[in-house]
Amino acid sequence: MESTIIIERKDKVGIITINRPEVRNALDKDTWSKLGAAFIELEADPNIMAIVVTGAGNKAFVAGADLNALKVRTAVQTMHGETPAIVARIESVVKPTIAAINGFALGGGLELAMACDIRICSKTAKLGQTEINVGILPGAGGTQRLSRLVGPGKAKELIFTGKIISAEDAEKIGLVNAVVEPEELMEKALAMAGDIAAKSPTTIQIAKQVVSQGLNTDLATGLMLEKMGQSFIFGTEDRLEGVTAFLEKRTPAFKGK
Repeated sequence: MESTIIIERKDKVGIITINRPEVRNALDKDTWSKLGAAFIELEADPNIMAIVVTGAGNKAFVAGADLNALKVRTAVQTMHGETPAIVARIESVVKPTIAAINGFALGGGLELAMACDIRICSKTAKLGQTEINVGILPGAGGTQRLSRLVGPGKAKELIFTGKIISAEDAEKIGLVNAVVEPEELMEKALAMAGDIAAKSPTTIQIAKQVVSQGLNTDLATGLMLEKMGQSFIFGTEDRLEGVTAFLEKRTPAFKGK
């Protein structure tokens, strides 16, 4: 039986593919668990500097959760469900993450994409926080991450109506970073991941933490986080290598030290 999660490594980039195209890559409990484990595996790999996640086939990134499982889930099971923790863990991965959205990203699929640092999608992609259409709420961070990305007014509109929007509209409201032709999606995502992977891994990871944590605090505290992060970086070998390489007009050789 073919695995529902495929992990590949290309140079310094890890690629995770959700491999359930027969159900538009819908995520059941087992697949969620394996997906979280895949991110943790690549995070721990010292040779991987950036991670790209996508869906198998050309119809869906992730078209939501398994509704048959939701039909029988109880309130207590929901309270103790693992999915929100898995999405939060994916969001906290120290390495930069990119969602390559190749089709429908609905419900839990959009929540997964929003937990990534950067979102690139195909022109054919469709996105939506559609849980309200079956009488439930987004349950893996959608009410919170969507508001932070597009603002509370637009987030409420999307959550209250459950409507599905185009890739172009998603880019207009800041939900995705870029929209490309379908055949260019992985090329674009891997090129960006490769560009990031060529930078100092230590500096990239500190930058991710400062931006992410700064969003959850006031400006003064955020600026202090920035100052502390910058001070830490000035004690690294990578900082010296980067400045020296620039002055010597050569490509830096960062080592993450």
